[in-house]
Amino acid sequence: MNFIIETTDIDLGDTPIENIFINDFMPMANGTYVKVYLLGYKYAHDKDGNIEVDNRTIAKHLDIPLSDVLSAWDFWESKGIIEKIYEDGDSKYDYKVKFLNLKQLYIKNNYRPMGINKEVGNKSYTCSAEDLVDANQIPAINEMFNSIDYIMRRPLVPNEKQKVLEWIYNYNMNPDVIVKAFFYGVEKKGKRSVNYVGGIIKNWYDQGITNGEALEEYFKSIDEKYYRYEKIMKSLGFGYRLPSQSEMKVMDKWFEEYKFTMDLVLKACENSVKTSNPSIKYIDGILSSWYGKEIKSVDEVEEKDKLPDKEKYRNIKTNRRSVISKTRFHNFEQRTSNYTAEQLEEIARRKREEYYFKTKGESK
Repeated sequence: MNFIIETTDIDLGDTPIENIFINDFMPMANGTYVKVYLLGYKYAHDKDGNIEVDNRTIAKHLDIPLSDVLSAWDFWESKGIIEKIYEDGDSKYDYKVKFLNLKQLYIKNNYRPMGINKEVGNKSYTCSAEDLVDANQIPAINEMFNSIDYIMRRPLVPNEKQKVLEWIYNYNMNPDVIVKAFFYGVEKKGKRSVNYVGGIIKNWYDQGITNGEALEEYFKSIDEKYYRYEKIMKSLGFGYRLPSQSEMKVMDKWFEEYKFTMDLVLKACENSVKTSNPSIKYIDGILSSWYGKEIKSVDEVEEKDKLPDKEKYRNIKTNRRSVISKTRFHNFEQRTSNYTAEQLEEIARRKREEYYFKTKGESK
């Protein structure tokens, strides 16, 4: 069994977990099973193929028996959200774990088109008007159509929506990927045609691209600029939001004008966790500052982007407080400076006694 993990000096990355798992599956499992799923998912999500990890690695990392790890995979397999894949020579402990796309499972479990003949496995599905009405009740599909309307700058008509639903089932395509196909067709190719986007979908399907991770790798190899957009938006937690035209121009500036590397841009995105509302504008402020300081690499950030020395700043404030403009009252010699502490206490005692007897006499 193989997971994939990236080796870095310090892990500052992120692992996207679908809300369906958190909302629907996590509450039904004990804590150990949840930890096994999350750690395995992290290993599967990382991209470094130089290091192999297996069930024993997970057991050691979580400090639990190997039997608990195996039981966890049995549990998640019974819930239908992972698949065990055995290859020649694999033992009962060594198998690959395939994490299934939960959005796709949700749609398939909650929306069954009338035109699909499951018994004969016929995937040539034609969407009916009734199917379209049913599909619009599913949040993931409704969100997909809303995103497509925004990209196309107009609402899709019913027969266009029916075509989109057919792609989901005929090509086993994730709705998120369909949204990105529309974005790619409109913004990159300048084609506002549903049929043109359908061609993109079929081409991706033929290359085995049906989910976001595969699409990211595809763009990395053929379209560096679009890959940058995907990578940056994902690092900011906007994995399912497409950048606007103005945001794309700002991101292009970082690479084309500033000549920054992806590592340096991602370092700025990493710093954005310090704010509750990260945005492209916020990252642009960081990178513009670094550009002005002639920072060209991640290593130079710590050296050239230091905050003012706190101790020095504190001393400046102290000195400012101590330099107070003197008035004529500062030249007045205070009487208390001629008395000891004991003498001052005796004076105060006499004053209290005089006040007491005076008040008592007036009350009689």
